Amino acid sequence: QVQLVESGGGSVQAGGSLRLSCAASRYFYSRYCMAWFRQAPGKEREGVAAVTSDGSTVYAVSVKGRFTISQSQDNAKKSLYLQMNSLKPEDTAMYYCAATSYCSRGYWPAGAFGYWGQGTQVTVSS
Repeated sequence: QVQLVESGGGSVQAGGSLRLSCAASRYFYSRYCMAWFRQAPGKEREGVAAVTSDGSTVYAVSVKGRFTISQSQDNAKKSLYLQMNSLKPEDTAMYYCAATSYCSRGYWPAGAFGYWGQGTQVTVSS
């Protein structure tokens, strides 16, 4: 059973920063695509950022310039990170780590991801 485990969520004031981490419990080939999604109450899950199969990064317009996605691989296990700066109340959501065998800068819908973590809550107060 593949597990993706997120950590690093919490509550911050607007303008603050948080760093999310996601650890994979199994080996993913280096070309696997990993991404962060978020879902606020009453809203659909939306993509935040992804590291695509060719290693490039892509961001949602709403977070570009404020969030930075990165990944590492140690002992054949991937880790995914999301550095979130200049947080806004509208960033409040449950954040999920996800993985799939392929995605690109132009193709990374939530439905394409087969592996999901349990989520970590991010709350930004004004």
